Amino acid sequence: MSIPAISPDVSVAQTQLIESDFAVPDIRCAGCIRKLENGLTLNPDIAVARVNFTAKRVRISHLPDAKTPDLIGAFNLLGFEAHTINSTPMDQAANDSRNLLKAMAIAGFAMMNIMLLSVSIWSGAGGVTRDMFHWLSALIALPTIAYSGQPFFRSAWRALSHRRTNMDVPITIGVLLATALSLYETMTSGPHAYFDGAVMLLFFLLTGRWLDSVMRDRARDGVTSLLQNMGTGALVRDENGQFEWLESHHLKLGMVMLVAAGERLAADGLVIKGRSQFDLSLLTGESASQSVNVGTYVHGGTLNLGSPVEVRITAAGAQTVLADIARLMGEAGQHKSRYVRVADKAARLYAPAVHSLALLSFTGWMLAGAGWHYSILIAVAVLIITCPCALGLAVPAAQIVVAGALMRAGILVKDGSALERVAEVDLALFDKTGTLTLGRPEPENLEQLRDSAKPVLLALAQASRHPLSEAIRRYLQAAGVKPATLSHIKETPGFGLQADYGGKKVSLERPEQADQRLGIATAFQTEDMPPFIVRFSDHLRPDALDTIDQLRSEGIPSQILSGDRAAAVAPIAMKLGIFAQTSLLPTEKLDAIARKTRLGHKVLMLGDGLNDGPALAAGHASMAPGSASDAGKNVADFIYLGDSLQPVATTIRAARRTRTIVKQNFALAIGYNIVAVPLAILGYVTPLIAALAMSGSSIIVVANAMRLRGAAK
Repeated sequence: MSIPAISPDVSVAQTQLIESDFAVPDIRCAGCIRKLENGLTLNPDIAVARVNFTAKRVRISHLPDAKTPDLIGAFNLLGFEAHTINSTPMDQAANDSRNLLKAMAIAGFAMMNIMLLSVSIWSGAGGVTRDMFHWLSALIALPTIAYSGQPFFRSAWRALSHRRTNMDVPITIGVLLATALSLYETMTSGPHAYFDGAVMLLFFLLTGRWLDSVMRDRARDGVTSLLQNMGTGALVRDENGQFEWLESHHLKLGMVMLVAAGERLAADGLVIKGRSQFDLSLLTGESASQSVNVGTYVHGGTLNLGSPVEVRITAAGAQTVLADIARLMGEAGQHKSRYVRVADKAARLYAPAVHSLALLSFTGWMLAGAGWHYSILIAVAVLIITCPCALGLAVPAAQIVVAGALMRAGILVKDGSALERVAEVDLALFDKTGTLTLGRPEPENLEQLRDSAKPVLLALAQASRHPLSEAIRRYLQAAGVKPATLSHIKETPGFGLQADYGGKKVSLERPEQADQRLGIATAFQTEDMPPFIVRFSDHLRPDALDTIDQLRSEGIPSQILSGDRAAAVAPIAMKLGIFAQTSLLPTEKLDAIARKTRLGHKVLMLGDGLNDGPALAAGHASMAPGSASDAGKNVADFIYLGDSLQPVATTIRAARRTRTIVKQNFALAIGYNIVAVPLAILGYVTPLIAALAMSGSSIIVVANAMRLRGAAK
């Protein structure tokens, strides 16, 4: 199958606007997205602003005479720090994740130590002993809060300094108020201090923020891995007819490239001289090479397996098909990132409500004549007893337990929120090669070859590293065949092997064009025998049919989306009893998923190749086998190891059970607050009892989540 050319977009009329991308690390929530997309367009130089939440980037369309410092100033006026993409260090995202991890680790270590000190106080220690434990807690908590709280404090300060709020503002107020009152109680030998609650809150909030950061890093890694397959440059013919090497970023439309055998294309183009075989698996996922001739369009990143060809460039740089696939992966990842966790939705309403309730409690007791000290103790008790630790644990506790259970079953969970999404899927779309099948072709008719010829075939096969030659070698060696002695062995990439055996010519080559109907095949020939066509089959993964049946019983029908030819896909589809679409390009797979989504389906996409990257990113959830390409594994939400497809059904069942446990956790957390908050407001709960109740609610939520330890069985 030849891949049709994708022509560059041509506007009907030239526009005065140009686009620029900026990195904006402080994008935290939907409110930030609205603030940027609406606020930036108030600048007369900016027409359109679009936020990519996954990459934490903003693309703006602006007038060509707008200066970069002025555009950055527009971000600053809204309270956001912005950098041009080129000026942002390449490892900044990795540094952000590492910094969050360090802050989380420090908060977790401090939290455990402060809780140990608090046990003695809760057990009845008083006087000098209690004061000593309070001071020790303060010595641990104050530097910890100052360091680990920086991501929230800086964000809250920037927001407030620009007269806006975000989720970090109430977090900062709660942490600082609890810390200040705890320090006052410590200095005045008061009976209560709440350093443990402040540090605990920071730890759980940092955990969630770090997990989100890691998810975004993996999405970026998938795009980077894909673009690394583009050729770094090309030999380009100059005005004198000589060829000189140019880096890929210097290639332009109309230039003629000389592409040697074994070289990856650095741009898209049209073959104007020569014929060869190209490995198009990067785009189609099909392992068999494809013939290219004069007039065939070829694309950047594909590999020339045969003879040198000359290609006139039709698209370079960001206009190539591979760059377009990377862009689609980024945009699809952005769509996926808009899935907001239930806990985050609740927290957006929960935090302001809690702080308002504490303020009202303080005001009410002051008006009742209780005095500021008692009133603020009541307010702090309300803050502590309503600390969203249990609510914050409702989702991650369940996700961590089930992720461990799935890992023991050979299923890696890359993004906790994917467990929520995969529980919702109602349609499974499978790639064929390497996903439904093992991706390891095996000869199926070598037993029909006469025994005297098998040593010669083995000698030819072991001289090549082509996947089909490797399959022949494995089969014959397993059958106990010993190789013959050959001379003058020569391999022509994309065409086959030739050698001499006892003065006679022998060869292992691709079949003639007329034999392509045989599917994956190669031809073995000697001078004293007609060509023997070695046919290959790519076997289904174990339990594939059973897995399809299990998915159907869960209310999830299955279909095939494949870049392979219909002749190769049809037997698989018939055996599984499912519908198949074949010969699809990556963009066509993406279109198919978009159509299913518009019809209301929540799609689970399963694929393994680079060509499946955009489709994996666009699915409501996605899975890839451990044998998948690096780009495929980076984009997928789940990776399953081994040859079986059973992990697909196992993951969905575990995710649906997790969804039930998460709902129970929310009910427990909310029910606890319904009972505890009125008692705290009425003054029946001291800060100490509030701290114990808060910890108890967290323990109950964790214990409920532990029921998921056997979810993968």
